[in-house]
Amino acid sequence: MTVKMLIFDFRDSEKAFFENKKFENFDIKFFKESLNEEFVKTLSADDLEKTAIISVFIDSEVSSDVINAFKNLRIISTRSTGIDHINHRAAMERNIDVINVESYGSKSVAQFTMGLIIALVRKIKSAAEYIINKDNSCESFIGRDLSKLTIGVVGTGAIGASVCRLASAFEMNILAYDLKEKKELLNEINMKYTDLNTLVKNSDIITLHLPFTGDNLHMFGAEYFNIMKQNAYFINTSRGELVDIFALYEAVTNKTIAGTALDVVTCEQVTFKCSGFTEKLGADIICLKEAQIVQELAVMPNVIITPHIAYETQDAVDYLLEMSFRGISDCIKGGNGYKMP
Repeated sequence: MTVKMLIFDFRDSEKAFFENKKFENFDIKFFKESLNEEFVKTLSADDLEKTAIISVFIDSEVSSDVINAFKNLRIISTRSTGIDHINHRAAMERNIDVINVESYGSKSVAQFTMGLIIALVRKIKSAAEYIINKDNSCESFIGRDLSKLTIGVVGTGAIGASVCRLASAFEMNILAYDLKEKKELLNEINMKYTDLNTLVKNSDIITLHLPFTGDNLHMFGAEYFNIMKQNAYFINTSRGELVDIFALYEAVTNKTIAGTALDVVTCEQVTFKCSGFTEKLGADIICLKEAQIVQELAVMPNVIITPHIAYETQDAVDYLLEMSFRGISDCIKGGNGYKMP
């Protein structure tokens, strides 16, 4: 029996995976577009009637209306860890399984995080721009030795733990905060768990590696930026919702902190996916304001902003797809989806 499957948010980096593997039991249709309430209206009646599985990425917005548009949907697979772009309650009401991929790309994100840290601390952005424009003084490129700095790692799950290990290799002093301490990590490297206030006050670099739960919206705002060291840097490669971008903007422009690097923001569909404000007129006004703030931050010499690519190595993409199909196969066979430990 062939199972009809629609894959949305399909990227060039995913093509090789499907070219190199056989999916004899699947009738797969690919869409580069994200799935949302507007795009679902463009799908054929046959797609809406016969599709049993949809696969999406975080750019899709799988609302109850989207879910209910499919008549015989059985599985929603997201090629991500987070599932907040999917109306889980609506899926449960239809007895539709929702599958995610735990702990993917931990090494990729950790390596990217360290890359951002090095770029900020060693002023690589300004130095590279100097070669192009030659409008800066070379003296402004004096950086700092990572081995002399304290890094504060907020969240020590798979990615945060990987950052701690890399920081240890750079001989950095490591402070960590998490609701649950990882004893195996403490036994492996020289680091110390502490409360969040102590971490913020004593770190030269603060990097976030937490999921967004809803309860931690704007976890980092003016309160914490105001007690950071004036020469400290703030890094976020986890979730944009954790940070009050307006408070961060004030901290950077007022030189309360030395700089920031972001791979994520709250309104990524508006900020990263559109080229101009004329394309954003339908967006929420807060998102429009955030997009403007992000653009103003991005041109500053002590700021680096990238479009949510920390996870995106070919190895991580292939792993993500492999685990997604394991989860789908498990569900088809009567299981509850594949979860990495």
